[in-house]
Amino acid sequence: METLYIEAASLECNESRREISGKIVPLGTGEVGFTNMGGVIFEAGSIEIADVSKIKLLSQHDMKKPVGRMIASEIRPDGIYATFRLSKSQGGSDALIMAQEGLVSGLSIGAEVIASKPSRDGHIVVSSAKLKEVSLVTESAFKSAQVLKISASAETDAAQSSIDSAITELQNAPEQTAAVEVLLDSVKQVIDEINQTESETAVDNTPPVDATPVQAAAVEAARPTVTSRAYATERTAPITSAQYVGAKIKAAMGDDEARRTVLAADDSTSTNTGLTLPEHLTMFQTNTFSGRPAFEAVTKAGVVPQLSFTIPKMGTAPTTAVTAEGAAPSETGMTSSYDTVTAAKYSTLNRVSFELLDFSNPAFESLLLNEMRKGYEKATDDALIAYFTSAGVQATGVAATAAGLQSFISVEGPSAYKATGGDYANKLVGSTDQWSAILGYADTTGRALFNAESPANASGSAGITSTVGRVLGADLIVDHNIATAGIIDESAFLVAPNSVYVWESPVTNLRVNVLTSGEIEINMYGYLALHASFNGAGIRRYNLV
Repeated sequence: METLYIEAASLECNESRREISGKIVPLGTGEVGFTNMGGVIFEAGSIEIADVSKIKLLSQHDMKKPVGRMIASEIRPDGIYATFRLSKSQGGSDALIMAQEGLVSGLSIGAEVIASKPSRDGHIVVSSAKLKEVSLVTESAFKSAQVLKISASAETDAAQSSIDSAITELQNAPEQTAAVEVLLDSVKQVIDEINQTESETAVDNTPPVDATPVQAAAVEAARPTVTSRAYATERTAPITSAQYVGAKIKAAMGDDEARRTVLAADDSTSTNTGLTLPEHLTMFQTNTFSGRPAFEAVTKAGVVPQLSFTIPKMGTAPTTAVTAEGAAPSETGMTSSYDTVTAAKYSTLNRVSFELLDFSNPAFESLLLNEMRKGYEKATDDALIAYFTSAGVQATGVAATAAGLQSFISVEGPSAYKATGGDYANKLVGSTDQWSAILGYADTTGRALFNAESPANASGSAGITSTVGRVLGADLIVDHNIATAGIIDESAFLVAPNSVYVWESPVTNLRVNVLTSGEIEINMYGYLALHASFNGAGIRRYNLV
C-alpha cells in the first residue's frame, strides 16, 4: 500500500484507500506551537507511540467524533509522520471530503506530557510525552502540525502554587524594598528547583462522559483561539516593578495573560516611534545676543538730523589776566571751528516664501524680525567699539594683572578729566575676558578684590550673575561684542560719557511682495552717527605692556 507524506500542516488524501497521511508533530526543529498555555516545543525523540493501532483519528479533538485509526507511523529527523485509515462511517466520509476540499488542513496531536521545562523565552520544552490521539483540525497551532491539551501535572501545580503565593506577597507590598528583596530571593529559589527537577505536565484526553478523574482542565489550542494571544489585551494602567517581576515569572511558566502583560510593559517609544509624535513647541532657541552694552557708556544726542552735519567746537578760549588800574585789558579773542559728522546706514534683508510665513510654527516672521533686530544691535555696537579704538587715546602700557588694571584706571581717569575740561571717565567697558580676569583678581590672602557677595576689600564689586559692577569707582560694563581674545590691547576702554555722542534714527522695517516668485522681502535698516569731542580725549584704550 502506497503511503504519501507531505511537509507542514497540509494533508495527503487517498480516496480509493480512504487514507490520510501527513506530519503530525515536529520534533527537534525548535518550531513553536502555541496553545492556551503558551508556546510548546518538542525535543527530538520526546514523543512515544506505544501501540500504533490504538491511536485514533478524531475530528477537532472531540472524543465523541472518531473518524479513523492510525495504521502506520515513521519518525524522521524533523518529526513524526503518520498514515490514517478513515472509517466507512458518515463521519469518516465527511472527514475525507473535508480534507480533499481543503476545509480541514491540519493534523494535531493530544499528548500526555511526562517531562518538560520552561525555556528562557517563556516556552515549554517537552522532553518526554505519550501520544494519545491525533485529530483533523481546521488550522494547526504548529505551522506543520498542531499540539493540543497540555496541562500541568500535580507536581507542577504545587510549584506553580508556591510561585503564585510569592508573587501575591510581592504585589501586595510593592513599596517595601526590604520585603521585595526577600520575596524575590524566595521566588528565585522556587524557579531553580523547577529547573532542576523539570516540571511535569499532562493532557486530558478523556471523553466528557468518562468519569475518570483528570489532573487538570484541558485547554484548547486550535489556531482560532490563540491568534491574538500576545496582542489582544489592552492594558491601561501602569504596573509596579514588583508586578512586572511577578508577570515575568508566570510568563516563564506558560501563563499567557502574564506574557501579554510583559510584552505590553516591554514596549517603548523606541519601538513605537510612529505613535509618539514629537511636540513642536513655540519656544525658539538661539545663541545670538541682544543688547548694546557699549551704548551705556556714551551720551545719546538724539535723532540723526542729516546724513552729514557739523558740530561747532572751541578753538582758542578767551583768557583773563590781571589788569592795572586805568589800563586797557588785553584782547584775547575766542576762535572756533567745527567737526563734521557723517551718518552711516545699517541694514539687513531677508527673502522668505509665503508658505513659510503662513504655515511655520512658531511664527517665522516674528522670529526673523527678532533676529534681524539683534543683528542690527550687534552691527551698531560693533561700530561704536571700533570707534572707541579709532578715535580714542592709547593709554599708558600696563601689565595684565590686578595692579595693571588699577594703574590703567588711576592714571587714565584723571588724564581724561584734564583733557576734556572736566568730564569724568567713569565707564569701564570691558570684554568678557576682562570680566573673567576681574572676577579672579585676589589679594595676597586669596580674598577676591571684586566680590559682589561681600566686598570685604575696597576695590569694588563684580559678580558672575551680572555684566555690570564697580571697579575702582568706575561702572563696569561687560560687552560681549568686543571681539578681542585675552587681556590684550583694546580689550577694555575707559570712557567719559559727556565726551562721546551718538545720534540714531528709529529702526525701519520694510516688506515688499515679490509676486514673480511668491516671496516676501523683509528689510530692516537704521542710521547711526558717532562723534568724540576733544580729539577723543574722553576715550582711553587699554594698552598692554
